[in-house]
Order: sequence, then C-alpha cells, then structure tokens
Amino acid sequence: MQKLGKAICKYRKLILIISFLLLIPAIIGMKATRINYDILVYLPDDVETIKGEKILSEDFDMGGYSVVIIDNMKTKEILKLEKEIKEIENVEKVISVADIIGTTIPQEMLPQELQEEIYKDGKTIMLVTFKDQISSDATMKSVEELREITDERCKISGMTSTVLDTRNLSSSEIVIYVVIAVILCLIILQIALDSYFAPILLLLNIGIAILYNMGTNIFLGEISYITKAISAVLQLGVTMDFAIFLYHSYIAEQKAANNKEEAMANAITKTFSSVLGSSLTTIAGFLALCSMNLTLGKDIGTVMAKGVLLGVISVVTVLPAMILCCDKLIEKTKHKEILPKFTGVRDFIIKHYRIIAILFIIILPIAFYGYTNTEVYYNLDKSLPVSLESVQANNELKEKFDMVSMEMLLVDKDMPEYKENELVEEIEKVEGIKWVISYSKLGSLGLPKEALPEDLVEIFQSDKYQIILINSSYEMATNELNNQVIEINDIIRKYDEDAILAGEGPLMKDLVEISDHDFNSVNTVSIAVIFIIMIFVLKSATLPIILICVIEFAIFINMGIPYYTGTILPFVASIVIGTIQLGATIDYAILITNKYINERKAGREKKEAVKEALGTSISSIVVSGLCFFGATFGVGAYSKIEMIGSLCNLMSRGAIISMVVVISVLPTFLMIFDKVICKTTKNINQ
Repeated sequence: MQKLGKAICKYRKLILIISFLLLIPAIIGMKATRINYDILVYLPDDVETIKGEKILSEDFDMGGYSVVIIDNMKTKEILKLEKEIKEIENVEKVISVADIIGTTIPQEMLPQELQEEIYKDGKTIMLVTFKDQISSDATMKSVEELREITDERCKISGMTSTVLDTRNLSSSEIVIYVVIAVILCLIILQIALDSYFAPILLLLNIGIAILYNMGTNIFLGEISYITKAISAVLQLGVTMDFAIFLYHSYIAEQKAANNKEEAMANAITKTFSSVLGSSLTTIAGFLALCSMNLTLGKDIGTVMAKGVLLGVISVVTVLPAMILCCDKLIEKTKHKEILPKFTGVRDFIIKHYRIIAILFIIILPIAFYGYTNTEVYYNLDKSLPVSLESVQANNELKEKFDMVSMEMLLVDKDMPEYKENELVEEIEKVEGIKWVISYSKLGSLGLPKEALPEDLVEIFQSDKYQIILINSSYEMATNELNNQVIEINDIIRKYDEDAILAGEGPLMKDLVEISDHDFNSVNTVSIAVIFIIMIFVLKSATLPIILICVIEFAIFINMGIPYYTGTILPFVASIVIGTIQLGATIDYAILITNKYINERKAGREKKEAVKEALGTSISSIVVSGLCFFGATFGVGAYSKIEMIGSLCNLMSRGAIISMVVVISVLPTFLMIFDKVICKTTKNINQ
C-alpha cells in the first residue's frame, strides 16, 4: 500500500484530470438511469397477485387504470371527452355511463340501484384503462396528457396518478436535499477542522464519489425514488469520516516526514488499513438489505454498498491528490480548531461507569418494549401531502362513491353462469363488501347484454378469463381489508381452484406479509454478517458481541421513541433503519475498540487503556455523528414525502443516539468485561 500511496502522490495531477473526466460518463449515466416510483413493483414475481397483474396486462390489455371523477358534465360533453381520451397513446378503453344511455335515454330511465352507484351529487365516473403497467413511463405520460385535456370539472384517481405526483414532488425536492446536507456538513466541518478550505475539498471529494455512484446505477437498469432521494445524503454522512481520518492522518504525519508527499503516502497507507474493517462492516450492513423478499431492499442495499466502496476508493486516491494540489490554500486558511477535546466528558464517563451500567439496565427494557410495539402503516397515500391532485381524487372517490379498495377476481371464462352467480352472491355477503359486479350480473342491473358497448364487454371477458369486480369499503392495507381478502380467497377456491384475486387490496396484503417477514430476517442477517466480519477484524470472540449489543441498544432507543410519542412510521423506514443504523454507526464503536485493544497490548491497565481510547476517539466520533446527522436531518425536516422524511429523521436521530451510546456505554462495557475480553482476544496477555 505504501508504493500505491507514493504513486498517488507522484501522479496527483493526472489522477485529478482522470477523476474529473470520469464525471462526464457518470453524469450521463445518472441522467439515463430510470427512476421507479411504484413500491409495489418490488414484490416478488412468484406472488399470486403479481401473476394476476400480468394476466390483466396480457389478456385484458389492462396494465393500469384510472377512474376519472366527472362533475356536472352533460352526456354530450362526456362522450366528446371520451373521444379525446381515446386518442391518447397507450389508452386502451374508456367507459362511462354515457356509452350505455347515449344522448337519447334520460338518466332517470336507468334502474334506481344503478343510478345510486354511478351518480352522486351531480358527479359520475369514467373508467380509463391503459395498455402498459401502472408505473411505466408510457402510462404516466398518458395520465399527464389526460390531465392536460381535462378541466377543473375532472379529477383523476388511481395508482398511476399517485405515482406521477410522487415523481413530480420527489424530483422537485431532490436538489434541495443535497444543498441542505452540504450546508449543514460544511458548518460542522468548519468547526471540526483547522482550515476553512479543507472542508470544501472533503465535500468535493465525497461529491465526486456520489456522482460516480449515481452514474453507475445505470448498470442496475433502474432504482427506486427512495434510493435516489436518500443515497446521496446517506453516502455523504457515512463516508465523510473516512475523509476526515485521512486529513487528520496527513496533518499528523507531516511532523515526522521529510516532505508532504511522504506524509501523504504514509497517511494513505494508514487510512486504508484503518478504514478497511469499518468500511467492510458498513458495506456488509447495506448488503444485508439484499436478503429482503421485497426487492426494494436489494435496490437500496446495492446502491449504498457500491457508494461506500466508491467513497473509500475516492478518499485514498482523489482526496490526497486534491489536498496536495491545494496545499497552499489549506495553509493560508488555517485557523484554531473550535471543537473541544471533551476531556471532561471522558473523565466523567470513566468515573461514573457503574452508574451508566445501571442506567443501561433500566433503559433497555423500556426501549425494547417501544421498539417492538412501534406502529407502522402501509397505505402509500398516507405518505403524501393531501394537497396533491391524486390524493384529493382518491379521497373523493372514497367519500362520494365508496370506492376505497377495488379488487379484480379472475375466474375461468367457461364457468357456468349459475355457478358464477352463486360465487357473486356469496362474496356479497362478506362483511365490508359494497358491491360485486360480474358480466352475468349486468342483466340484473337493468342492462341487457346485447345493448352493452363492446369495450365494456371486453373489460369483463378475455379468451381465458372473466373478471368479477369487487368493491370494498375497508381502507387499504388495514387488518380489516387483509382479513377480508383471506375470506374472499377461501370462498373462490370452492368455485375455481385456479382463480386469482388481483388489485391493489390483495397486493397491499402481500406487501404487509412480506414486509413483516423482512423486518425480522434483514435484522438477523445484518447482525450475523457484521458479527462474523468483526471476529476477523477485532480477532476476538467477545468484542463483536459487546459492540453489536451497544449499537442494537441505540437502535432500540431510536425505534422505540415513535411508540412513546404516538408516531406511526411508514413500513419501509421500520424495515431498513435498523440495518442502516447498525452498518453506518458500528464504525464509532470499532474506533474506540481498536484503540483499547492496542493500549491493552501495550501493557496499560484497563482504566488507563479505556481512558486513552475514549479520549483520542471522542472528537472523531462527534464529528462523524454530527456529519451523519447534518446530512440527513435537513432532508427529514424539509421533505413533504413522509416515506423519505421519516427515514431521514430516523437516520439523523439514530446518528446522535449511536454517538452518545458508543461514547458512554461502550467504555462502560470495556471496563466491566475487561477480564473476559483479554482472555478471548488474540495477543492480549494480562
């Protein structure tokens, strides 16, 4: 590594030229990477409801649909609007009551039961189906065009409309996320470092690594909007301590080296060997997310693991070149370090470690209880502002037409009509079902089959399947709806073994079940992987257990707070935050532990070893924790998308909690378990 360090110093200008040139393909790749805004896409392909969605798309050309709420439009106007909508590319069918009654039959001639369902306070509905999937670019473009040709008398509901609004809102906020994170980190670094210009270089270096990471996402095909929103600020927060370590090491090496190139080469060698273990645990933590059945975890985990790796490479190559080339500016802008040494904090912790141990025992069950009882929600609408067009339309559809959760039952096309009617009648008796409509039932509503428009018939029948529409009054992703879906599935199995219940309700039920499983599995995998890595890094059988217990305690506190404050979290945040906090902040504990091990190997007594390890680590941990906090806090405070805001709030709070817990509880454990640690750690002979 020493030879590589010397080569980096020697060819620093060439490295900078290459690194800046590489930004061109990185930016092109970043712009070309597709962003997905539909979380349901990340459900496994083998889930029955996903198979149902494919059948709807392939057999019925119904990849997605929107329900347009029309206010006080005459039949002629509705038919004219239908004609315009049909001209939109990717629109498959457009159906409204106007297609049935035309311009000659008065509304009053329709059966009363039908009138009550399709007319509410002068409003009626129109169904628009799309050929492509809900979140495809073509379908979102179709909804955009649909919004353009409709006026204030129309509101467009549906998942695609929600996905479109999510995209627009996320895209408008993403730049502000980065600006806030950079400003807060810059302020923290100005306080922590001894030069006004050095923080700019550190941030520029991490910025380059972030652009490389975002650019190489093109090889993944697409990433989620959640990944895009948090990856930049998370990479900034997680990898900044690597850059700070290199800068501090370079300053320290200058005292003994013959020249600055030699000092930097030594700093590169020390930085690489020091951050290797901590970066591996961070990467492993993120890769643990790939074990989730919900493949959103793989999306976040892959991008962030890649980001940490690129961050480390950038810190030991690009940053040294920057520092050496800008050395004069760094020297000219030197100032006295503002950040204190925290000697008082160190002495207090060493003196009162028994009290800290007692507090740990008291707080642990309280934190764990909150952690296990924090509530989460799965309804994606709840994570968006109520002012959005799609949210308003979805709410009006619920309030006026009681269309809360629409399901589509796919049954064999050749099912006898009497059997189909029995199935419909049995489903209608299920609690919470508002109405059930099948092709065979249209006649009982006063609509002769021979008079039905061809488009309407095609919605109900294909070559292999027929659709039965089911409308529930239960909210999406609630226990009531999930139990209702189970009950309906039990009923349909009696009539058709191969029938599939598709639609948003069943999809959300699958999302709930898969997410609940992922919550437990991903935490177990992350702990196991990081534990194994730390055994090799620390060469100890007991220290990995102690370190993981310390960070898990911090996670319990962080995730337990929402229970005691009455906050309900979006499900994604609850699944991934534990793994992210473990992987990102375990470095703080490794820093103190490595120094403690070295001091004990050097022959110091336990109290002196812990005191020295803590005293020389507090400043670095505080700076790292504050940078992580600064990178995520502003995003959490600003974002109007609760899915992103909650995740960043948890990360920022988790950084501070981990920082405080590591500084206080870890030294306490090292003091208490010193004898056991010495006996189970390689090369400590006490």
